[in-house]
Amino acid sequence: MTEQSKSGRIGGAGTGRRRRQPARRSRKAAVLVSGALAVLVLGGTGLGYVYFKLDGNLETVDINAQLGTDRPDDVDNGSMDILVLGSDSRSGDNGAYGKDEGGARSDTAMVVHVYEGHKKASVVSIPRDTLIDRPDCTDAKGTAVAAEHRAMFNTAYEVGGPACAVKTVESMSGIRMDHYIEVDFTGFKKLIDKLGGVEVTTTTAIKDSKSHLDLEPGTHTLDGEQSLGLVRTRKSVGDGSDLGRIQLQQAFMKAFMNQVKDIGVLSNPAKLLDLADAATKAITPDSELDSVQELMGFAKGLTGISSQNVHMVTLPVEYDPRDPNRVIPLEAQSQQVWTALKKDLPIPASATKDAATGKAEGLVK
Repeated sequence: MTEQSKSGRIGGAGTGRRRRQPARRSRKAAVLVSGALAVLVLGGTGLGYVYFKLDGNLETVDINAQLGTDRPDDVDNGSMDILVLGSDSRSGDNGAYGKDEGGARSDTAMVVHVYEGHKKASVVSIPRDTLIDRPDCTDAKGTAVAAEHRAMFNTAYEVGGPACAVKTVESMSGIRMDHYIEVDFTGFKKLIDKLGGVEVTTTTAIKDSKSHLDLEPGTHTLDGEQSLGLVRTRKSVGDGSDLGRIQLQQAFMKAFMNQVKDIGVLSNPAKLLDLADAATKAITPDSELDSVQELMGFAKGLTGISSQNVHMVTLPVEYDPRDPNRVIPLEAQSQQVWTALKKDLPIPASATKDAATGKAEGLVK
């Protein structure tokens, strides 16, 4: 007897998930999250034309095998939860964005909750500087990683890789992640360029020496390099914190989604192939999405979500009284967020009231 999980898969009784053989190990490339939801929406438009060719682009990570059964229940309520993760690794082609210090941290993390019916979604950004109780976990080589009190959230990926990052998010939220997606820095740039750029409007000048971005107020079509600079900008916007950068990333994600919807790739098979090729090279999904055919089916379930029906928030936090360069979750408000998603309900406005914001909202539209 089988049951259907909230992600719509068929699996063995008691699990709600279909077990797969261990897949190829994930590449240790730097990753960026900002366009990931739009990439998935794009994927649903027609990857089936060329999936044999594109399967060779995919590398995956087997989260289920590494985490085993010590996870939250997979609630069957028609919703779906995806952890989309970015990293600040500087290895390989990504060395242009900083010194390679031998490790990778989750530069950006978003929990994407797709509501029952798959017509709307909520996105919860988790600031990388959030101090949390990181659970013990096991890295990809089977090495045990000890739990740590007041650890920065982004160290989970650094010390234990994708599985440890997933376990940390599940520990914080009490919500089982149905899928995991990474997006590569270099692949992200190439995807934007294949798309023809992304149009944004800045309400003030943005000049940042760290991200190499220099924009005057007005409307711009950003190429891949400029797009990457925008979602990396921090010090020159708002209060200079990671919270301000998150606000830029959320604004860019919505612009990216609108751009994908507007270009009409279905009428241009050659452009569709180029975009699909770039998208599959840019992402590292979990092993339940280890073929383009599976990605296509997964992504088709997201094509009904428009940017207007995506509610984006940042996990409610405050600056740490002991270290103003770090933030700590506002426990009551954070629980409001996670409880709403568990119940497949909208996140209430009260959950983010009085939380630190970064003061960069409205700088990009």
